Amino acid sequence: MSQSTNSTAGEPVIRLKDVHKTYFTGELDVKAVQGVTIDIHKGEFVALMGASGSGKSTMMNILGCLDRVTKGDYLLDGIDVSELDRDELADIRNEKIGFVFQGFNLLARTSALENVELPMLYSRHKTYDDREEKATKALELVGLGNRLDHTPNRLSGGQQQRVAIARALVNDPALILADEPTGNLDSKTSIEIMGVFQKLNEQGITIVMVTHELDIAQYTKRNIVMRDGRVVTDKLVTNRLMAEEELQKLKVASEAIQMIPS
Repeated sequence: MSQSTNSTAGEPVIRLKDVHKTYFTGELDVKAVQGVTIDIHKGEFVALMGASGSGKSTMMNILGCLDRVTKGDYLLDGIDVSELDRDELADIRNEKIGFVFQGFNLLARTSALENVELPMLYSRHKTYDDREEKATKALELVGLGNRLDHTPNRLSGGQQQRVAIARALVNDPALILADEPTGNLDSKTSIEIMGVFQKLNEQGITIVMVTHELDIAQYTKRNIVMRDGRVVTDKLVTNRLMAEEELQKLKVASEAIQMIPS
């Protein structure tokens, strides 16, 4: 089963039509993605899931314009990316997509503000006279307006991931791709980061997140599960978790434990 479950009008941000990806290794052809057809519209928050070898990482690389399809069509924000050359793909990645990674990928000796400014420095088609202002606003949006001059070693893991999210946001992309964004974080910090994503999504930002954690996927609006390179389920999330509510439950539980006499 591989259909869109969103009825939002208008052109989808992501349109995959019968997409295949085969890796030709010489001896054995590996069919990593086999006939995937999906629409994802503006404002959706989607978890892409599956076991190791399911094809979800290959799908993420295709969506991020890091890999080309072998067969089929991929339209990103109405643009057929299969027709683009290497430089044009690099421009698309910088201008249309914001990436968030499990390992944060921040420059170690560079301040939060300067890390967030990086995508604007790499833009070939836009000149940002307001680079510092845009980076500051992005950091304020993720709750780090008071940490602008902090280098990564002066930030917690959760704060570093917030910097990475701000960097992904700064070019006003059509799409945010998050690859296991909570994989290096403890449970409470993971919920806080999902709260950041939920607030951004409420503002209309489209997010696709790869995760193997079922509980984390419950914070999204739609779950797409892959197996053997195919979409096996594509459904809206029922009983969705809201980060603010879950954090409040953790707080109440922690306070209750503290009241227990030792």
